[in-house]
Amino acid sequence: MEDSNIKWAETIKREARGVNELDLGEVQQVELENIITQKGTIGKEQFCIPKNLVEKFDGNTLWFSLKIDDIDKYSIQQT
Repeated sequence: MEDSNIKWAETIKREARGVNELDLGEVQQVELENIITQKGTIGKEQFCIPKNLVEKFDGNTLWFSLKIDDIDKYSIQQT
């Protein structure tokens, strides 16, 4: 993905999806090399996903090349 085409600030509070419409929640934060997303309102799940997995941003949704089988390795442990 050529991320220089993405205006990262515009992805904040936008939907995040993976392969086959995998729900990754909403973009909360953009870091230098990662995107932080949060899913759910009660029992929230957070994910820290590398930017190199971003496929595209269509203006509403940030799309990742992330499959359901791989999502656990990007989960952030809640305290």
